[in-house]
Amino acid sequence: MAKAQKSTQHTPMMQQYLRIKGDHPDMLLFYRMGDFYELFFADAERAARLLDITLTKRGQSAGKPIPMAGVPYHAAEGYLARLVKQGESVAICEQIGDPATSKGPVERKVVRIVTPGTLTDEALLEERRENLLVAINEQNSGYGLAALDLASGRFTLQQLDGLEALSGELERLNPAELLLDEDSTLPEQITLRSGVTRRPAWHFDLDSAEQLLTRQFGTRDLGGFGCQDQPLAVGAAGCLLQYVEETQFGALPHIRGLRVSIVNRV
Repeated sequence: MAKAQKSTQHTPMMQQYLRIKGDHPDMLLFYRMGDFYELFFADAERAARLLDITLTKRGQSAGKPIPMAGVPYHAAEGYLARLVKQGESVAICEQIGDPATSKGPVERKVVRIVTPGTLTDEALLEERRENLLVAINEQNSGYGLAALDLASGRFTLQQLDGLEALSGELERLNPAELLLDEDSTLPEQITLRSGVTRRPAWHFDLDSAEQLLTRQFGTRDLGGFGCQDQPLAVGAAGCLLQYVEETQFGALPHIRGLRVSIVNRV
């Protein structure tokens, strides 16, 4: 009852915005309004600080002025590049309804999600550097690590013993984005890196990972990929693939398999 009453304090457009924002609480929401992507409330304040753009106020919602900031649609890629370099993720919300026939706010939905580790647009990628998305699955002192360059489809995994080996591999890979269990006990030198995204523990489940991966590769099992003795790494790969499917809104036919990475250490 209280929740319904609270929602009626907002205009129909802000109700729409808040509903969409509620599905993407940890991302900045670029909400399309005409020739601009607008951000509201805490997103507006954060974007104004990160992008050095003007923070304004527009009208009222629930009796209070609405903080607001915007970027021109035609220049959005440049702003996205700056946000991604700072470790931010952005949900792009477009108008999909016809303003001429819409009753109330034009229908909108998120059609694209841009995160540091899932970039494929050449305009946003740095030259001569792989843009890696990495997931870590931890258990006791063992670690499973999966890495994907989404642009090329290169998908690798490995299992590591001990924190020193894991830290060394992260230093070597230098991921743009790092997926960690939301209950991770890893030290702050890893959890406080730029571009860390928390995922539910069940996203690292081995059985679910095997189902996701075999469906993606069109195989009955993972026997042909040489990862039978790397269950933690397979769990990490499953989490990574699920995240990519969620953010890319479509099929990923260029991800056809994976390989076990062997790193030589002195």
